[in-house]
Amino acid sequence: MANERFTGTDSYIATEDLTMAVNAAVTLQRPILIKGEPGTGKTQLAIEVAQSLGRPLYEWHIKSTTKAQQGLYEYDAVGRLRDSQLGEDKVHDIANYIVRGKVWEAFESEQQPVLLIDEIDKADIEFPNDLLQELDRMEFYVYETKKLISARHRPIIVITSNNEKELPDAFLRRCFFHYIKFPDQATMAKIVDVHFPTLKKDLLTEALNAFYKVRDVRGLKKKPSTSELLDWIKLLLAEDIPPEALRSENSRSAIPPLYGALLKNEQDVHLFEQLVFLDRRSNPQ
Repeated sequence: MANERFTGTDSYIATEDLTMAVNAAVTLQRPILIKGEPGTGKTQLAIEVAQSLGRPLYEWHIKSTTKAQQGLYEYDAVGRLRDSQLGEDKVHDIANYIVRGKVWEAFESEQQPVLLIDEIDKADIEFPNDLLQELDRMEFYVYETKKLISARHRPIIVITSNNEKELPDAFLRRCFFHYIKFPDQATMAKIVDVHFPTLKKDLLTEALNAFYKVRDVRGLKKKPSTSELLDWIKLLLAEDIPPEALRSENSRSAIPPLYGALLKNEQDVHLFEQLVFLDRRSNPQ
């Protein structure tokens, strides 16, 4: 039996403030707008909410070329023209050329669904405003077939943003906002435990200490995220790297082993190497 309130799942460690935010948005019947640095589980949240509540999930992943209309429906005029030239019978019913979008699919769900609108800030600045009326009224009109499509159940709408561009005030007013903070070390230990339940405590401790030391380096272009930490730990286990190789006194003499899982551009690697060199000069052995 599905829960009535989101509490996280066995595979997703949700903090108390995040679960409160999700449940508040459900109670208010407003979309929840989720921001946070990459790798904090924004997209995964919608998947876990659907799993936790036992609801169907519809995922709409936004690209720079995505238009709001595509979430509702698209009219395949080219397909109809082609079928007309081929003499197909179905060409006489325009409904055969209406392609339903993810919003339409969510509106027709037989039970309350979860609708993910992922990375909304990738689209044109007018994209959020173009969806205001449909998400407010829970209905839209299909002009080609002259039909009004209304939601059977108001979806639980999860909208994610990486802050690539500002979202319109009118859109923000209609959302419940939550910023996912990067996990502290205690929360991160729980997340790692979900993925590596047999990981030895001393290796976990040293890996987390080294990971947060890297994140604390000033000037990094891209700080390593949760997913990169998990990749790194997987490699540490595969290569049988001992905990002592990660200890703080050793981390000053070299960048972390298998650092390619954590540092993803040459500027950050160069910065880290410079800091190591300076530390060696100021703290000679």
